[in-house]
Amino acid sequence: MLDRFRAFWTAVITPVANLLLRLGVSPDAVTLVGTAGLCAGALIFFPQGRLLTGVLVITAFVFSDLIDGTMARTSGRVSKFGAFWDSTLDRIADGAIFIGLALYFAWEEPSRVYLVLSLVCLLMGAVTSYARARAEGLGLEAKVGIAERADRLVLILVATGLSAIFDLPVLLYGALWILAVASTVTVAQRIWVVRKQALAEVADAG
Repeated sequence: MLDRFRAFWTAVITPVANLLLRLGVSPDAVTLVGTAGLCAGALIFFPQGRLLTGVLVITAFVFSDLIDGTMARTSGRVSKFGAFWDSTLDRIADGAIFIGLALYFAWEEPSRVYLVLSLVCLLMGAVTSYARARAEGLGLEAKVGIAERADRLVLILVATGLSAIFDLPVLLYGALWILAVASTVTVAQRIWVVRKQALAEVADAG
């Protein structure tokens, strides 16, 4: 759903990408710095209850995900390792956000229910990405589902930020419920789609 905005943001950050290339910065380095900054924002500020600060720091570093890709395409340095590196660090970044929230619900705003929901979002988000990668590794397609990575990221950051600004924790609670359900449904959708493709291949071979 959010891919439609990628072209707009790419146009915005292209000058930044070009500047970094002229300075000799590599796309892989930008990916690493962006992931490190995002993880710091989530793991330092969320557990302390400083949700808005955490969201602002995370958002600032999220744009590195667009910058490194633009740098790689502009410089012609697109590579298999770059794609692997980017995807691997994306999983770390996603996990850091929900670990930070889990620690928040363990320490600052104790709630077993939302601690568990944060962990469910962490698990299902990781499985969603793994299911697609594993399917593609087998020559199948699994790019389906109601909760793509960008959608999950925007929802949790917006809900967390607004809950802190307006002192409405129900926004964060609702987002966690939505993400837990949507991520689980997405995993089920991808399993179902891959199963149909695999059975079709067996039928064609027979």
